[in-house]
Amino acid sequence: MRSSRRRAAPERPIPSPNIWHWPEVYERENEAQDADGALWAALRELAPWAGADVLDVGCGDGFHLPRFAAEAASVTGVEPYAPLVERARRRVGDDATVLLAGAADLPLPDASVDLVHARTAYFFGPGCEPGLAEARRVLRPGGTIAIVDLDATVAPYGDWMRADIPHYDPAAVERFFAREGFALRRVIARWTFPDRETFESVLRIEFTPRVAARAVAETTGASLDVGYRVHVQRVGGIRLP
Repeated sequence: MRSSRRRAAPERPIPSPNIWHWPEVYERENEAQDADGALWAALRELAPWAGADVLDVGCGDGFHLPRFAAEAASVTGVEPYAPLVERARRRVGDDATVLLAGAADLPLPDASVDLVHARTAYFFGPGCEPGLAEARRVLRPGGTIAIVDLDATVAPYGDWMRADIPHYDPAAVERFFAREGFALRRVIARWTFPDRETFESVLRIEFTPRVAARAVAETTGASLDVGYRVHVQRVGGIRLP
Protein backbone atom coordinates (compact mmCIF):
# COMPACT_ATOMS: atom_id res chain seq x y z
CA MET A 1 0.00 0.00 0.00
CA ARG A 2 1.14 3.54 -0.69
CA SER A 3 1.67 5.74 2.34
CA SER A 4 -1.44 7.57 3.50
CA ARG A 5 0.48 10.86 3.56
CA ARG A 6 -1.21 13.75 1.84
CA ARG A 7 -0.22 13.91 -1.79
CA ALA A 8 1.68 17.06 -2.76
CA ALA A 9 0.54 19.37 -5.52
CA PRO A 10 2.05 18.28 -8.85
CA GLU A 11 5.51 19.75 -9.27
CA ARG A 12 6.61 21.52 -12.39
CA PRO A 13 9.40 19.60 -14.11
CA ILE A 14 12.87 21.07 -13.91
CA PRO A 15 13.55 21.92 -17.57
CA SER A 16 16.25 19.88 -19.27
CA PRO A 17 16.70 21.70 -22.59
CA ASN A 18 19.31 19.24 -23.86
CA ILE A 19 17.16 16.11 -23.91
CA TRP A 20 13.80 17.94 -24.19
CA HIS A 21 14.78 19.80 -27.36
CA TRP A 22 17.38 17.51 -28.93
CA PRO A 23 16.59 13.93 -27.82
CA GLU A 24 18.41 12.35 -30.76
CA VAL A 25 21.61 14.28 -30.07
CA TYR A 26 21.25 13.44 -26.38
CA GLU A 27 21.02 9.77 -27.35
CA ARG A 28 24.42 10.09 -29.03
CA GLU A 29 25.71 11.71 -25.84
CA ASN A 30 24.44 8.85 -23.69
CA GLU A 31 26.05 6.34 -26.04
CA ALA A 32 29.38 8.16 -25.77
CA GLN A 33 29.44 8.57 -22.00
CA ASP A 34 31.30 6.11 -19.79
CA ALA A 35 32.92 4.34 -22.73
CA ASP A 36 35.20 2.37 -20.39
CA GLY A 37 32.44 1.49 -17.91
CA ALA A 38 33.99 3.33 -14.97
CA LEU A 39 30.68 4.70 -13.68
CA TRP A 40 28.90 1.38 -14.00
CA ALA A 41 31.76 -0.36 -12.19
CA ALA A 42 31.53 2.11 -9.30
CA LEU A 43 27.75 1.67 -9.11
CA ARG A 44 28.05 -2.11 -9.16
CA GLU A 45 30.45 -1.93 -6.21
CA LEU A 46 28.56 0.65 -4.16
CA ALA A 47 24.94 -0.10 -5.09
CA PRO A 48 24.60 -3.55 -6.71
CA TRP A 49 21.30 -4.13 -8.47
CA ALA A 50 21.31 -7.82 -9.38
CA GLY A 51 18.03 -9.30 -8.12
CA ALA A 52 16.91 -5.93 -6.76
CA ASP A 53 13.84 -3.79 -7.33
CA VAL A 54 15.27 -0.65 -8.94
CA LEU A 55 13.82 2.83 -9.31
CA ASP A 56 15.47 5.27 -11.73
CA VAL A 57 14.41 8.83 -10.89
CA GLY A 58 14.46 11.31 -13.76
CA CYS A 59 14.99 8.47 -16.21
CA GLY A 60 14.56 10.67 -19.28
CA ASP A 61 13.84 8.55 -22.31
CA GLY A 62 14.94 5.41 -20.48
CA PHE A 63 18.48 5.01 -21.77
CA HIS A 64 19.76 3.34 -18.57
CA LEU A 65 16.71 1.20 -17.84
CA PRO A 66 17.69 -1.81 -20.03
CA ARG A 67 21.08 -2.00 -18.30
CA PHE A 68 19.36 -2.39 -14.94
CA ALA A 69 16.64 -4.67 -16.31
CA ALA A 70 19.18 -7.21 -17.53
CA GLU A 71 19.88 -8.20 -13.90
CA ALA A 72 17.30 -6.59 -11.62
CA ALA A 73 14.14 -8.26 -10.33
CA SER A 74 12.13 -5.24 -11.50
CA VAL A 75 12.85 -1.78 -12.87
CA THR A 76 10.70 1.35 -12.67
CA GLY A 77 11.56 4.64 -14.31
CA VAL A 78 10.01 7.92 -13.18
CA GLU A 79 10.12 10.95 -15.47
CA PRO A 80 8.13 14.22 -15.22
CA TYR A 81 8.21 15.17 -18.92
CA ALA A 82 5.50 13.35 -20.87
CA PRO A 83 7.24 13.15 -24.29
CA LEU A 84 10.22 11.47 -22.68
CA VAL A 85 7.95 9.02 -20.84
CA GLU A 86 6.55 7.91 -24.19
CA ARG A 87 10.03 7.51 -25.67
CA ALA A 88 11.12 5.50 -22.63
CA ARG A 89 8.11 3.20 -22.83
CA ARG A 90 8.83 2.49 -26.48
CA ARG A 91 12.43 1.71 -25.60
CA VAL A 92 11.82 -0.73 -22.76
CA GLY A 93 8.59 -2.47 -23.77
CA ASP A 94 7.69 -4.97 -21.09
CA ASP A 95 11.15 -5.00 -19.51
CA ALA A 96 10.46 -2.01 -17.24
CA THR A 97 7.66 0.25 -16.05
CA VAL A 98 7.83 3.97 -16.80
CA LEU A 99 5.65 6.40 -14.84
CA LEU A 100 4.91 10.08 -15.36
CA ALA A 101 5.84 11.70 -12.06
CA GLY A 102 8.38 13.91 -10.35
CA ALA A 103 11.03 13.09 -7.80
CA ALA A 104 9.24 14.92 -4.98
CA ASP A 105 6.05 12.84 -5.24
CA LEU A 106 6.89 9.31 -6.28
CA PRO A 107 3.88 7.14 -7.18
CA LEU A 108 5.28 4.09 -5.37
CA PRO A 109 4.40 2.46 -2.05
CA ASP A 110 6.48 2.87 1.06
CA ALA A 111 9.42 0.45 1.35
CA SER A 112 8.94 -0.99 -2.15
CA VAL A 113 12.37 -0.74 -3.82
CA ASP A 114 15.96 -1.67 -3.02
CA LEU A 115 17.82 0.91 -5.09
CA VAL A 116 16.95 4.48 -6.03
CA HIS A 117 19.22 5.65 -8.84
CA ALA A 118 19.37 9.14 -10.35
CA ARG A 119 21.87 10.31 -12.95
CA THR A 120 22.33 14.04 -13.60
CA ALA A 121 18.66 14.56 -12.72
CA TYR A 122 16.89 16.59 -9.99
CA PHE A 123 19.38 15.98 -7.16
CA PHE A 124 21.60 19.01 -7.61
CA GLY A 125 22.20 19.85 -3.95
CA PRO A 126 20.32 22.26 -1.64
CA GLY A 127 16.65 22.36 -2.58
CA CYS A 128 16.34 18.67 -3.38
CA GLU A 129 15.30 17.71 0.16
CA PRO A 130 11.72 16.76 -0.90
CA GLY A 131 13.11 14.29 -3.41
CA LEU A 132 15.51 12.82 -0.86
CA ALA A 133 12.62 12.36 1.57
CA GLU A 134 10.66 10.52 -1.12
CA ALA A 135 13.63 8.35 -2.05
CA ARG A 136 14.02 7.33 1.59
CA ARG A 137 10.29 6.67 1.90
CA VAL A 138 10.17 4.19 -0.98
CA LEU A 139 13.34 2.36 0.04
CA ARG A 140 13.26 -0.86 2.02
CA PRO A 141 15.50 -1.15 5.09
CA GLY A 142 19.03 -1.66 3.82
CA GLY A 143 18.22 -0.11 0.46
CA THR A 144 20.50 2.35 -1.29
CA ILE A 145 20.26 5.78 -2.89
CA ALA A 146 22.84 6.33 -5.65
CA ILE A 147 23.04 9.81 -7.14
CA VAL A 148 25.40 10.39 -10.06
CA ASP A 149 26.21 13.97 -10.98
CA LEU A 150 28.89 15.85 -12.88
CA ASP A 151 31.94 16.98 -10.93
CA ALA A 152 32.37 20.66 -11.77
CA THR A 153 35.79 20.71 -10.08
CA VAL A 154 37.33 18.56 -12.83
CA ALA A 155 38.64 20.33 -15.94
CA PRO A 156 37.88 20.89 -18.70
CA TYR A 157 34.17 19.97 -18.55
CA GLY A 158 33.83 21.34 -15.04
CA ASP A 159 35.36 24.65 -16.13
CA TRP A 160 32.75 24.97 -18.87
CA MET A 161 29.97 24.13 -16.41
CA ARG A 162 31.05 26.84 -14.00
CA ALA A 163 31.37 29.35 -16.83
CA ASP A 164 27.84 28.53 -17.95
CA ILE A 165 26.26 28.56 -14.48
CA PRO A 166 28.48 30.81 -12.32
CA HIS A 167 26.09 30.61 -9.36
CA TYR A 168 26.70 26.86 -9.06
CA ASP A 169 28.99 26.03 -6.13
CA PRO A 170 30.28 22.43 -6.33
CA ALA A 171 31.80 22.60 -2.85
CA ALA A 172 28.45 23.64 -1.37
CA VAL A 173 26.77 20.71 -3.11
CA GLU A 174 29.32 18.30 -1.68
CA ARG A 175 28.83 19.73 1.81
CA PHE A 176 25.08 19.33 1.41
CA PHE A 177 25.30 15.65 0.54
CA ALA A 178 27.84 15.04 3.31
CA ARG A 179 25.42 16.59 5.84
CA GLU A 180 22.68 14.35 4.48
CA GLY A 181 24.82 11.29 5.25
CA PHE A 182 26.08 10.39 1.78
CA ALA A 183 29.46 8.92 0.98
CA LEU A 184 31.26 10.34 -2.06
CA ARG A 185 33.13 8.48 -4.78
CA ARG A 186 34.81 10.49 -7.54
CA VAL A 187 34.96 8.83 -10.95
CA ILE A 188 36.59 9.86 -14.22
CA ALA A 189 34.59 8.59 -17.18
CA ARG A 190 35.71 8.62 -20.80
CA TRP A 191 33.35 10.07 -23.39
CA THR A 192 34.08 8.60 -26.82
CA PHE A 193 32.17 9.76 -29.90
CA PRO A 194 32.14 8.21 -33.37
CA ASP A 195 33.35 11.46 -34.96
CA ARG A 196 34.16 15.08 -34.26
CA GLU A 197 30.86 16.32 -35.69
CA THR A 198 28.86 14.33 -33.14
CA PHE A 199 31.12 15.49 -30.33
CA GLU A 200 30.62 19.15 -31.24
CA SER A 201 26.84 18.71 -31.59
CA VAL A 202 26.73 17.43 -28.00
CA LEU A 203 28.78 20.35 -26.68
CA ARG A 204 26.31 22.71 -28.37
CA ILE A 205 23.28 21.24 -26.61
CA GLU A 206 25.00 21.17 -23.23
CA PHE A 207 26.23 24.77 -23.10
CA THR A 208 25.23 28.25 -24.15
CA PRO A 209 26.59 29.28 -27.57
CA ARG A 210 29.45 31.27 -26.02
CA VAL A 211 30.65 28.46 -23.77
CA ALA A 212 30.04 25.80 -26.43
CA ALA A 213 32.27 27.74 -28.82
CA ARG A 214 34.94 27.84 -26.13
CA ALA A 215 34.61 24.08 -25.53
CA VAL A 216 34.90 23.35 -29.23
CA ALA A 217 37.99 25.55 -29.48
CA GLU A 218 39.64 23.95 -26.44
CA THR A 219 39.25 20.34 -27.61
CA THR A 220 40.52 18.19 -30.42
CA GLY A 221 39.50 14.76 -31.62
CA ALA A 222 36.34 12.98 -30.51
CA SER A 223 36.88 11.96 -26.90
CA LEU A 224 37.07 13.60 -23.49
CA ASP A 225 37.62 12.63 -19.85
CA VAL A 226 34.78 13.92 -17.65
CA GLY A 227 34.61 13.97 -13.86
CA TYR A 228 31.61 12.59 -11.97
CA ARG A 229 30.57 12.29 -8.34
CA VAL A 230 28.69 9.26 -7.08
CA HIS A 231 26.84 10.07 -3.84
CA VAL A 232 25.65 6.93 -2.06
CA GLN A 233 23.63 6.36 1.09
CA ARG A 234 22.02 3.31 2.64
CA VAL A 235 18.55 3.93 4.02
CA GLY A 236 18.76 4.78 7.71
CA GLY A 237 21.86 6.93 7.25
CA ILE A 238 24.47 4.15 7.31
CA ARG A 239 27.63 5.52 5.73
CA LEU A 240 29.36 3.37 3.16
CA PRO A 241 33.13 2.80 3.18
